[in-house]
Amino acid sequence: MGHWWHENIAEPGKVPLLLALAAFVLTFAITRTITRMIRAGKGPFRNITPGGMHIHHVVPGVVLSVVGGFGAVASGRHGVAAGIFAVIFGVGAGLVLDEFALILHLDDVYWTEEGRQSVEVVVLTASLVLLVLAGFSPLGVDDVSDEEQQGRLGLIATYVVNFCFVLISLFKGKLRMAVLGTLVPFVALVGAIRLARPTSPWARRFYRHRHRARSRAMLRAYHHDVRWAGPRRKFQDLIGGAPDRVPLPPARES
Repeated sequence: MGHWWHENIAEPGKVPLLLALAAFVLTFAITRTITRMIRAGKGPFRNITPGGMHIHHVVPGVVLSVVGGFGAVASGRHGVAAGIFAVIFGVGAGLVLDEFALILHLDDVYWTEEGRQSVEVVVLTASLVLLVLAGFSPLGVDDVSDEEQQGRLGLIATYVVNFCFVLISLFKGKLRMAVLGTLVPFVALVGAIRLARPTSPWARRFYRHRHRARSRAMLRAYHHDVRWAGPRRKFQDLIGGAPDRVPLPPARES
């Protein structure tokens, strides 16, 4: 275990990244626990409202992210200072991304359906960092030998080809596959080959006069959503809490 730790974490300088990830996940978990307690009216926690203005936790998160980010850049990848600033950055990033939906919509949508986007971004971010810790390099150029490093043309071609796969996946409406594909080329390749989502820019451009392809894309998207929408919502509710239910309008009397 000690040899593995030194060879895969300590020697490559990944200890700050591991500390940042642990702080990020722990901060998100604690923050969601506290906000759910506030929502339920349990415990000693309350919203911070100095002067009647609600201070969202994204505000201290931005401050901590800036301090931790600049400190991490200045301190390098080794030493106590690097670990401290990595933890500070992880805490700040956890607070910021927990309210990603608020930043995206410029509205307090924390406990709405739109607020689920914060949970998705947090899970996706943690997954990407785990991939980096596991040894994946951006655009799939891990384990490059000395001879391969000298062949710059081949290296550039690898970047360009995989970047094209990522762009195609993105234009096909497969955001998650595009993001994961920046680290795992096979994922981007699969996203680029498969049919596009019916509402994606790719479908609007290339399926406009291809009725069969458009029908297949709509059918596949429908089956995919039916199969995964329920489990995905339950997973999001388990992590971040279920959103508020919108009351149905009263039925009109006939």
